[in-house]
Amino acid sequence: MTKALTLTQQVAQQMTGDIRDGVYPVGTKLPSGKDLATRFGVSQSVIREVTERLRSNGLIDSRQGAGCTVKARTETGGFRVPHAVGADRADLADVYELRLDLEGAAAALAAVRRTDADIDALAAILKSLADNLYTPDHAVELDIAFHVAIADATHNRYYVDLLQYLNLQIRQAVQTARTHSLARQRLPDEVHREHIRVFEAIRAGDPAAARVAATSHLQNAAARLNLVFPGRDALNSAGTPSPLTSE
Repeated sequence: MTKALTLTQQVAQQMTGDIRDGVYPVGTKLPSGKDLATRFGVSQSVIREVTERLRSNGLIDSRQGAGCTVKARTETGGFRVPHAVGADRADLADVYELRLDLEGAAAALAAVRRTDADIDALAAILKSLADNLYTPDHAVELDIAFHVAIADATHNRYYVDLLQYLNLQIRQAVQTARTHSLARQRLPDEVHREHIRVFEAIRAGDPAAARVAATSHLQNAAARLNLVFPGRDALNSAGTPSPLTSE
């Protein structure tokens, strides 16, 4: 029995076909997210997932504030996370383990490189998140935006590209974690406090504290999803030097 395609998959297939057929030629910009949402009758969050999928497949280039530009008519190979990663617990655990190291390093780097504008952006997201802790759909979008904003604060485009991709690919897992949080009294507030600790360390310019806060938050998120990292405790007890630590 063939599994029905999700809205994201349906729209992504249509957009991929349009790009391949030259409806959107290489070098031109795609319509705005709002216009695409209207065209396909879906939410803008679905369009964000679609454009991220097109970007990860090498079809478009997307930059915040600049829109999406078509850069190729055919998909390219390269690093990808299976679209159904959220359905496979082993794969999901592997992605979370990857995020532990990447986002811990990104938070440490953000603490060193953040600008006043970065701090303002993170603070604004946290304020919106505080107002929407018990509204799952909004909370998921803002949760992802918070992690992406930390990547932005590294001022390294490759952290931004990779971490945005990973966060969007496991959106369903984030949604699941948020749903579980709502089932436990005051747990969303606990998650929010974890985000605040990451933010405060970055704002204070403390890379070691930022790394610890970010990895602790992700370890707690993984635990809430009952994900296991075999051998991770041994690795942690061995200790690994921070790449930002002076020798």
